[in-house]
Amino acid sequence: MKYYLIAGEASGDLHTGGLMQELKKIDPDAEFRFFGGEKMQEAGGEMVRHYRELAYMGFIPVLLHAHTILKNMRHCKEDIIQYKPDVLILTDYPGFNLNIAKHIHRHTDIPIHYYISPKLWAWKEYRIKNIKRDVDYLYSILPFEKDFFEGKYGYHIDYVGNPTATEINDFIASYHSTQEDEYWQDSKPIIAILAGSRRQEIKDNLCQMLKAAEAFPQYRFIIAGAPSIEDDFYQQQLQKSKRRGCTIKVDIVYGKTLELLAHSEAALVTSGTATLETALMGVPQVVCYYTPIGKIISLLRKIILKVRYISLVNLIMDSELVTELVASTMKVENIRHELSRILTRQPHRQEMLDGYRKMKERLGSGNAPRNAATLIFERLKTHSSTHRK
Repeated sequence: MKYYLIAGEASGDLHTGGLMQELKKIDPDAEFRFFGGEKMQEAGGEMVRHYRELAYMGFIPVLLHAHTILKNMRHCKEDIIQYKPDVLILTDYPGFNLNIAKHIHRHTDIPIHYYISPKLWAWKEYRIKNIKRDVDYLYSILPFEKDFFEGKYGYHIDYVGNPTATEINDFIASYHSTQEDEYWQDSKPIIAILAGSRRQEIKDNLCQMLKAAEAFPQYRFIIAGAPSIEDDFYQQQLQKSKRRGCTIKVDIVYGKTLELLAHSEAALVTSGTATLETALMGVPQVVCYYTPIGKIISLLRKIILKVRYISLVNLIMDSELVTELVASTMKVENIRHELSRILTRQPHRQEMLDGYRKMKERLGSGNAPRNAATLIFERLKTHSSTHRK
């Protein structure tokens, strides 16, 4: 069968790449065409656009790149119709993907499957009408979403397990620290810095994280480089930190986030999938998310957001298991205080680790990409049979 897939950022590329690998196992004749990145490219097929051309975050960046975004959107719609796939599979990234879904639903009979449902429970809940109108099947990776979509709106979804949990279980099972891992061997224990996957997030958060790190000279700090961000950008941020008086020495590793976490005692993490990765790796963390005009953003957060938390860990547990320093509370002194509470021999550290175990139980042990691929393929076979009749 012919599959057209769209992922608009690094995490979507990772998860969709896993889904494509599973589709290949159950459909040897699978042909892929996609908007995505390196992980999807590893699965094979033809990449039409890299997600770097789509991933703009924030009002100003989106406004400045509106022409490029609209051009890519038009091209995507035309390309899907010309390709005539057996299915369109969308992954998260609702601003772009729901627009595509609307057009394809209106102008074709191509079935639309949505892998990793948009987080409508957090904000822009009105988009549910677009989902119900344009999306044939929705696959959730967060257990609490079933109550939201089915209980509140009567729209059936499938919880398939969590792909991050699947990926990390596979990593833990196969990863063995060896004597060759000289990079991780040091007299100082490691604290990981995961400052986001987008330029603006890194720009907003990294400097304050590094300033807070100065209070812990007995630790070695290592930044997990985002796959879509070039080294020059990180070096610019490090130079900016130095000009502001930050003297801490820090390393950067690329493509080794899980290995870094496997050797870390604690982590400073910008909200996103990274908070869940860190928890599943059993690393205590402080969630840090700075925004300009923090007090105003904190007020707007209470008005606009429908949820109490921003980290996936706390959302899954429905309690503040990990401390969230957001907007006006994201200050260097607060980072230092919270980090000191989760280092070795601190009681709060064990409380967090115990909470992580309960979170894993809630996520379950299902293989998310395999479960989703099986459902998609079986439904496509049924659709093809019905369509032929």
